[in-house]
Amino acid sequence: MSADAKSGIITKCLGGLYTVESPDGIYECKARGVFRAKGISPAVGDRVELRGGVITEVAGRRNYLIRPPLANLDQIIFIVSTVSPAPNFLILDKFIAIAEFKGIEPVVIITKTDLGDSSAVREVYSSIGITTLEVDYSDERSVQSVRDLLAGKVSAFTGNSGAGKSTLLNAVDPTLDIPTGEISKKLGRGRHTTRHAELYKLREGGYIADTPGFSTFETNRYDVIRKEELAGCFREFEDYRDECRFRDCSHTCEKGCAVIEAVKQGIIPEIRHQSYCAMYEEAKQLKEWELK
Repeated sequence: MSADAKSGIITKCLGGLYTVESPDGIYECKARGVFRAKGISPAVGDRVELRGGVITEVAGRRNYLIRPPLANLDQIIFIVSTVSPAPNFLILDKFIAIAEFKGIEPVVIITKTDLGDSSAVREVYSSIGITTLEVDYSDERSVQSVRDLLAGKVSAFTGNSGAGKSTLLNAVDPTLDIPTGEISKKLGRGRHTTRHAELYKLREGGYIADTPGFSTFETNRYDVIRKEELAGCFREFEDYRDECRFRDCSHTCEKGCAVIEAVKQGIIPEIRHQSYCAMYEEAKQLKEWELK
């Protein structure tokens, strides 16, 4: 890197302008035209080099979400409320599978623990090795545990509308000042229309991005998981997949399936296997053009 070049992270992309935060300041930049010719579109979360107000290099990405466009996430935080709305395990498992597929660590945070029973969600996900936290706003330690989780990392929050994302973000960092009950202008352009992604620096270090809720979080062709790849997105299957009687076992109904036996023994949560089977059936219906 030359003496006049700077490095930083893109925190906002809007209208062809990129906001880059570097150790010595925040810069508004454009990108070199050569990126478009190469099919490269700089995204929020990209590590870049800039010179003279122009982004000249985009570092390789560890992972990438298309909608909203976010790169190099360390973790996706799935906000799940005990009630209003009640947990939907299938939808949650679909998005956890996408996170696993892309190499992004999934985390589950349970809200509204004073209004409903959180044990079912907690037991399922903590038992398979996914970090699962419960938030009780009367206990500051539970909020601090979320701060500790976010510190120094690039994270995205997502969850059903009404699950309490804004309330939680405000508790974690009051300087964000997000109106509850809606997605503020700070974190998008309306409840279901996040048109641009943006990272917000947290007071205690790290960055957070808000995303649309599950109902509007759009998967894309890169998020399509082939049926042959799906079992690899369920981490609790790992110790059993190679123990099945048949090498091409789908882990859905075969005799001699070690995964199914682990479900019967209560080692793998039955509800997770139900989600897997439903997703496997959907993956079987995919047309070849959808996989390209």
